[in-house]
Amino acid sequence: MPSIRFRLNGVETDVDADPDSSLLAILRGQLGMTGPHFGCGANECGACNVMIGDRAVASCDTPLWSVADKDVTTIEGLGSAEDPHPLQRAFIAEQALQCGYCVSGILISAAALLMQNPNPASADVKAALDRNLCRCGSHNRMVRAVLRAAAEMAAR
Repeated sequence: MPSIRFRLNGVETDVDADPDSSLLAILRGQLGMTGPHFGCGANECGACNVMIGDRAVASCDTPLWSVADKDVTTIEGLGSAEDPHPLQRAFIAEQALQCGYCVSGILISAAALLMQNPNPASADVKAALDRNLCRCGSHNRMVRAVLRAAAEMAAR
């Protein structure tokens, strides 16, 4: 099997696997990244979102070969318990999570948005999170949390 090399959360990573394997299967099954969740398997729900470069993508239908030599960020690489990302702090402050199943994908989508647009309007946040499904009804709090994080990041 060929080896695919990419940077996972800033660390050079080599994976020996079928290049057509889904990135999600490799992240969860071989690399122990449990943040991206399997939701629909069809790029419809956002639970498996990761960042490739500065773009949020569904890892469930992203083949492993497509991330060769690229930067992949999962929720595990966004922040830590000791040093949470401003988005993570804002989601806690705004109580913008319920069951948590969708939140890692939503945080990744929001982080990608803030990388591309550090001063988003509410409509920008809603558009960026549009492909992320949340059954708990926390959408308004999530939008407030993203705007709060953007303000915190701008104040730095």
